[in-house]
Amino acid sequence: MARRRPPEEHENHERWLVSYADFITLLFAFFVVMYSISSINEGKYKVLSQALIGAFNETDRSLKPIPIGDERPLTVKPAEPLIKDSEEVDAGLAQTSVTPLQAIANDVRDAFGDLIKSNQLTVRGNELWIEIELNSSLLFGSGDAMPSDVAFNIIEKVAKILHPFDNPVHVEGFTDDQPIRTAQYPTNWELSSARAASIVRMLAIDGINPSRMASVGYGEFQPVATNATVEGRAHNRRVVLVISRNLEVRRSLTGSGSANAKPDAALSRAGTQTAPTKVTQPVRGNAVNSPSPAL
Repeated sequence: MARRRPPEEHENHERWLVSYADFITLLFAFFVVMYSISSINEGKYKVLSQALIGAFNETDRSLKPIPIGDERPLTVKPAEPLIKDSEEVDAGLAQTSVTPLQAIANDVRDAFGDLIKSNQLTVRGNELWIEIELNSSLLFGSGDAMPSDVAFNIIEKVAKILHPFDNPVHVEGFTDDQPIRTAQYPTNWELSSARAASIVRMLAIDGINPSRMASVGYGEFQPVATNATVEGRAHNRRVVLVISRNLEVRRSLTGSGSANAKPDAALSRAGTQTAPTKVTQPVRGNAVNSPSPAL
C-alpha cells in the first residue's frame, strides 16, 4: 500500500501586513496624542506672519546700475524733530490744559485699571517723561524673550494709545541678579536687551513709527528692590516703556536709565513743550521725585 503524503502547508506571503498594520496604528496613535497636547503660540505665529509678509511684499529692486564718477549725489533732506517747539504745537492741543504726556498717562490708566490694581502695571512720570512699567512675567516666559499671547494684547492696546502722538519712545529691559548662561543669552545683558527689542518690534508691528523708538537693556545692574528675596527679584524683572517729551529728553534718559534720572534744571532745558501747570489725575504707583508736578 502506497504511503500517503501529508498535505503541504500554504505559505502566507502577506504576514508582513500584520506588522505593517500594527506600525501604522501606533504611528497614528502617536500623532493623535501629540496633536491633543499641542497648542498654538499666537505670539510666535504673529512674528512669523509679519516676517513672511515683509519678505514677499518687498518692493522690487531697481536694475539701474549704480552711477560712478562725477555724477551729482542726491540731496538728502535732514530729519525733522519728532516734537515741535511750543510755538508750533498743534492748535488743538495748545488750547487745552492737557499735554500729550498727560493724555497718554490718563489713557493708559483707563485701559489698564485692572493691571494697575493688581500691581502688575505702574504708571508714573513728570512734565518731561512718563513710564509704563510692566512685570516681565506678564510678557515673557522665564529666561526667554519670546513674547507671550498676553504680551501681544497689552502692547497692541499701548500702541493704539501712542499712535495719535509723536512723542519718542524707548523701552528698557531689566532682570534680577540670577545668572543665565544659555547659547542664546550668555548673560542678563543679552536677555534684557532682547526683551526690550521684542517690545519695540511689537510696537512697530502695531503701527508705531520705528523712527520714534529705541531699546536698551540694563541687565541686573539697576535694581529697584533687593535681590535677596523672591518678591524683590520678581520686582526687578521688569520692562519699562518710557515716553519722552522730545528726542533730547529721550537721549538723556537712555544714558543713565529712567530709574536713576531726575528732571533737574539741565534736563528741563532739553524740553521744548510747556510744562503742565495743573494735575488732572494723580499717578498710581511711585512717582519720580521732581520739583515739578507729577502727571
